Amino acid sequence: MSDIKVDPFTIFFDLKNGMSDERKPTRRFLSQMKGMYADDAAFDAAVRENDAIVYDFYELGLPETPGDLLFGTSIVYPGKVGDEYFMTKGHFHTILDTAEVYYCLSGKGYMLMENPEGDWDAQLLTPGEAVYVPKRYAHRSINIGDEKLITFFVFRADAGHDYGTIETKGFRKLIVEKDGKPAIIDNPKWK
Repeated sequence: MSDIKVDPFTIFFDLKNGMSDERKPTRRFLSQMKGMYADDAAFDAAVRENDAIVYDFYELGLPETPGDLLFGTSIVYPGKVGDEYFMTKGHFHTILDTAEVYYCLSGKGYMLMENPEGDWDAQLLTPGEAVYVPKRYAHRSINIGDEKLITFFVFRADAGHDYGTIETKGFRKLIVEKDGKPAIIDNPKWK
């Protein structure tokens, strides 16, 4: 039992742009996504041309204590590296038996998910859709549109984030543009 007390509170998140005027975002630039994209040459060229912002996320900065919830917004910008769409790094939760919910505020994308046993799924994200990410599933948001993909998320506060597994192994599947449409393919770099 934690002795850190969280009092009731209200915080503002703009439903149109996902931003909070009460928090600063954590910002991920393309150069911070090395190894996440399948086409290394296209990645290097894109970073040299413009080290673009790939995504922002706003977190509460609350204690990561059992029984509490963390929530915030994620904003994935439109863009591609080669044929692969801009995306979040993706993560498992450190407490693997943690589910998470994402609610799409605007934009169009996918939530790509996989578990250690090899099961995977990709759920379309459009405004008004909520995606349930089951426990044991790594997940990443992928923007397939030409505007920002903005989602609201919530999960147990003590769940933690395991980015290292994804940085090392990648995801089994990729979502790329083929013939002007999103297509799900096997990741040639998956280990």
